[in-house]
Amino acid sequence: MDITVAILLYVVLLVSLVVHEAAHALFAYLGGDDTAYQGGQVTLNPVPHMRREPFGTIILPITALVMSNGTAIMGFAHAPFDPLWARFHPKRAALMSLAGPLSNLALAALAFLIAKILIWNDLANSTGAYIGILDIVRPLDGSRTGPVFAACRILSVFLGLNLLLATLNLFPLPPLDGAGVLEGLFPRLSPVFDWVRSQPIVLIACMVAVWYVLGGVFYPVLGEVVSWL
Repeated sequence: MDITVAILLYVVLLVSLVVHEAAHALFAYLGGDDTAYQGGQVTLNPVPHMRREPFGTIILPITALVMSNGTAIMGFAHAPFDPLWARFHPKRAALMSLAGPLSNLALAALAFLIAKILIWNDLANSTGAYIGILDIVRPLDGSRTGPVFAACRILSVFLGLNLLLATLNLFPLPPLDGAGVLEGLFPRLSPVFDWVRSQPIVLIACMVAVWYVLGGVFYPVLGEVVSWL
């Protein structure tokens, strides 16, 4: 296992999850629900998020790294909200749900912009095609050490991982954020989503279905974004 790569994957995942959940919490608070605010989730400090979801932010990511020999990672976090508030203010709840994936797209866009600046200044390049989350952008001189190489690695992981989180969470199936967006825009779907959430086996089936189709959606999106570099 490359410990440096494993640490990079974990730190980027943790930062991305914290920003994602803080965005949920902030937009809920601005929309009139202070549940997450009272729980200390409207913050970029990772500690409150890790305390609330130690399995998704610590145990699962580390387990995934160990089992994949440091080449893959997964995790999750959760910001609480008041379901009654969501029921009475469906459009605000939809915006709250959308805030998480949008925050990941913002992080991906920031990484893309910085990578583009490196390319414009002849410090890095890209193949124009996705070849791996660690090497979306690489030093122009091919070096594998130094600050430019470190910057390319960090930007590559931020870009790829945040695009993945955004794509995953926009699927319109519980418990993903896309379901909350769809439910907020079309409140008549609430009984259907409530039933799905009450059936653990159905939730598992939804996640298995997403897992099988995720690659077919994510890799074309990532490949298109990388081709713009």
